[in-house]
Amino acid sequence: MHRTHNCGELRLPDAGKRVSLCGWIQRSRDFGGMTFTDLRDRYGITQLVFNMDENPVVCKKARELGREFVVRVTGTVAERSNKNLKLPTGEIEIIVAETEVLSKSELPPFTIEDETDGGDELRMKYRYLDLRRATVRDNIILRHRMAREVRAYMDGEGFIDVETPVLYKSTPEGARDYVVPSRIHPGEFYALPQSPQTLKQLLMVAGFDRYYQIVKCFRDEDLRADRQPEFTQIDCEMSFVTQDDILNTFEGLARHLFRQIKGLEFPEPFRRMPYSEALAMYGSDKPDLRFGMEIHDITGLVKGKDFPVFDQADYIGSISCPGASEFTRKQTDELTEFVKRPQVGAKGLVYIKYSSDGSAKSSVDRYYSQPELEALVKNAGARPGDLVLILAGERGSTLKALGELRLEMGNRLGLRDRSRFVPVWVVDFPLLEWDNEAGRYFAMHHPFTSPKPEDSMLLESDPGSVRANAYDLVINGVEIGGGSVRISDSNLQKQMFRVLGFTDEEAQKQFGFLLNAFRYGAPPHGGIAFGFDRWTALMGGSDSIRDFIAFPKNNSARDIMIDSPSPVTDTQLDELSLRIADRRKR
Repeated sequence: MHRTHNCGELRLPDAGKRVSLCGWIQRSRDFGGMTFTDLRDRYGITQLVFNMDENPVVCKKARELGREFVVRVTGTVAERSNKNLKLPTGEIEIIVAETEVLSKSELPPFTIEDETDGGDELRMKYRYLDLRRATVRDNIILRHRMAREVRAYMDGEGFIDVETPVLYKSTPEGARDYVVPSRIHPGEFYALPQSPQTLKQLLMVAGFDRYYQIVKCFRDEDLRADRQPEFTQIDCEMSFVTQDDILNTFEGLARHLFRQIKGLEFPEPFRRMPYSEALAMYGSDKPDLRFGMEIHDITGLVKGKDFPVFDQADYIGSISCPGASEFTRKQTDELTEFVKRPQVGAKGLVYIKYSSDGSAKSSVDRYYSQPELEALVKNAGARPGDLVLILAGERGSTLKALGELRLEMGNRLGLRDRSRFVPVWVVDFPLLEWDNEAGRYFAMHHPFTSPKPEDSMLLESDPGSVRANAYDLVINGVEIGGGSVRISDSNLQKQMFRVLGFTDEEAQKQFGFLLNAFRYGAPPHGGIAFGFDRWTALMGGSDSIRDFIAFPKNNSARDIMIDSPSPVTDTQLDELSLRIADRRKR
């Protein structure tokens, strides 16, 4: 082999050994008679020493080595005089006797160090160089460790890893499909699966009562930090189980991962919070419970005081921000501008500063007396020294805006500690949500989600009030995974399709394979799918899943390293019976 050891392996007890190392030149420092070079591979960095007095030929060679040259060196391990205890190999160095250049490198377009000078687009273009940086490399290794531990836990729980097709059938509901034209069947298309949902249900019908897969999924949707057009999920399904069985099993997976990856234990069972409570208290179905600052409904307290904004509002809510009463006018103005952003959607902000002396000063002092303000802040859960922030409007949109404001204040006050993890199961979601534009109901989770048994009789008479046997695992305000108990009765499934606006013929055309399977004995079953990229990013302390994917797409869904997507030849289009429309005519 080219090397006897890697660059992160040698320690002080190895002193005196003759070794060979291979790697990339990180940097060199020339001090006249001595040259010091850092050699890097994926395991670490080792310092090389070239001595002009002892080996002038090799030392001259060393001075010709540029950044990112790939080299092989042979030499003797020695104790380092100026030790660097920040490095695992910082107590030793290699006195080099022989050097061989295995591959030369041009000057890289950015420095390959933790704190690089390369911007996002440049690093994406040269991703193979970005992956050499220790921070990015460690993210990919973390992903590997996560996958290994998932497999270990699932195997221990009796789950079977079953692969499902990538060339699948396009179905409605959910995000837009990526479609693949068929050459053999002109004018017909496969779809890349958004999830193996119906396939894993068929595996339950087939008797594979515990299935899982770490699987690629595809959705053609607008991108952001936690989305990619292709992503990975831990897909799971179980038969002969209740919702509690599923939650307990996969709470076990979460505990296993936190124990193995982060060394953390959770002494208490994960909290279970109804969807309605999550919205009312946190303005979100994925609440961040690392800090308080719950939302308080103060509608009845503030109406009827001739303040038009409140008197005309459907709902008025507040949050109390601990220790923020000293915020300046500039800071409160910034918060007002924040809530007016389109993604937040509020029209304005009212604040009350609850001073440490117990007095209250508000931006609407003219409408409320001092005793009324003091009663208001106390009802909002505030303590002296807090800042109370108030939004008003339609209930749903105001709660959402308060949720966004709560997270913003959590950031500004340093309350969202990345080293702390607070998981919660959000349960009892609505089964359906109404779309005004389409004029019909859509499945909030997917069309195969079972209604709560006690609500199923309302499915056709009052579908908006039906709760689902659905659940999400949320950690630190991030939806890590979601699932449901499935419909396993073909009649109930047909009824669900009708409520969603499908005719029997349309349902049979799109999902006949599943409905037909249910005719042959379908067990009660349910499951969950976890966003593997999101979970890994959370463990790694990042908001962006892109940092934990070896070759991600940019925000325009483009791989700028290989220039994809890209046009295909006319010959390929002819083989697929396709023609590109002239966009200028459309």
